[in-house]
Amino acid sequence: MTDILTRNDAVNLEHVAGSSGIVLGANQYGKAEVRVVKVTRDTNRHEIEDLNVTSQLRGDFAGAHLDGDNAHVVATDTQKNTIFAFARDGVGSPEQFLLRLADHFTGSFDWVTGGRWLAESYAWERIVAHGEQHDHAFVRSGQEVRTAAVIADGDERHVIAGLKDLTVLKTTRSGFEGYPRDRYTTLPETADRILATSVSTRWRYVPGAEVGYNAVYDSVKAILLEAFTENYSAALQTTLFEMGQAALVAHPELAEIRFSMPNKHHFVVDLEPFGLDNPNEVFYASDRSYGLIEASVEREGVTSPAEVWASLGAFC
Repeated sequence: MTDILTRNDAVNLEHVAGSSGIVLGANQYGKAEVRVVKVTRDTNRHEIEDLNVTSQLRGDFAGAHLDGDNAHVVATDTQKNTIFAFARDGVGSPEQFLLRLADHFTGSFDWVTGGRWLAESYAWERIVAHGEQHDHAFVRSGQEVRTAAVIADGDERHVIAGLKDLTVLKTTRSGFEGYPRDRYTTLPETADRILATSVSTRWRYVPGAEVGYNAVYDSVKAILLEAFTENYSAALQTTLFEMGQAALVAHPELAEIRFSMPNKHHFVVDLEPFGLDNPNEVFYASDRSYGLIEASVEREGVTSPAEVWASLGAFC
């Protein structure tokens, strides 16, 4: 028979857990996906900043798990309200905003030793009305979603920036040849195909580096797009590495960069049954299944903190 423990049993749950050989492992908690929009209206021409922020704390929370003791639990509602309060003073870059939150929570509560703070940033641009940019009317824009993360462990801060959903395509100068074939291989080799992908990438800054986060973000995005256009692509893996290499060469403040890039396959449609040729002009865009290419591009001799990347919950 399974014993059921409740608070009414007045059982020391920590003792029971320890005596059974079962203990509490790694844990974190917080408020996820706080949607905060900050409008700066100190002149008639307003500015808008739009974020989705997650705050998760790490530290001494054993009492809450083992004894139902909430003395160390900074309520998730408090974390949400802190995000709103900090936005009152402005956001700036999402990276700097998350660093402010990390410093606040680790500095205000002795038992909070670190945590994870994440943000997505959504772009808006001014609506053009009667030939002029409007002062306070906007339309959602952006080719991608900007991402940021701050991982804190004691006094250490790891700042990771990135983007996702940046869909790119080139209509030629890509192929796929020379791969092993067996009885299950049906894919024909080609030296001229469409190469398309949706770029998700994160780059980690060198700890302690002085960074203008907004300017570096704009530069890295432009470098990645430019590198995608260059050179013949023998495989999406080749292009991925060239994109990462270009970003690291241009920005010494970047320690490493990671990518997750699906191969958005475009297959040439057979038009012969209709008496038509198809000189690589009509394609079927397949949304699934798809190849998924993931890799990190790193500086030689630089150790990548596996625990930091693991805390993000995905390859990048």
